[in-house]
Amino acid sequence: MNGVGFIGAIIIGIFAGWIAEQIMGRNHGLITNLIVGLVGALVGAFLASMLGIHFFGWVGSLIISTIGAIVLLFILGLFKRRA
Repeated sequence: MNGVGFIGAIIIGIFAGWIAEQIMGRNHGLITNLIVGLVGALVGAFLASMLGIHFFGWVGSLIISTIGAIVLLFILGLFKRRA
């Protein structure tokens, strides 16, 4: 998350986790949304760098984090179905 700071990263993580939760039809709490959003930010930043996509600021970080969180929830859903 470029240029948003520590508190901004937490806020973006919560929002990204919540948006991903709504899109994927899941029901998590605030802490789980934060964790999913922050890990999703790492996944999204990795995918964006692999694809050569550059993002800056709050909106770019939120979009990339949300996409990463959706990918994370999708992958976790695949493993959960197998168990």
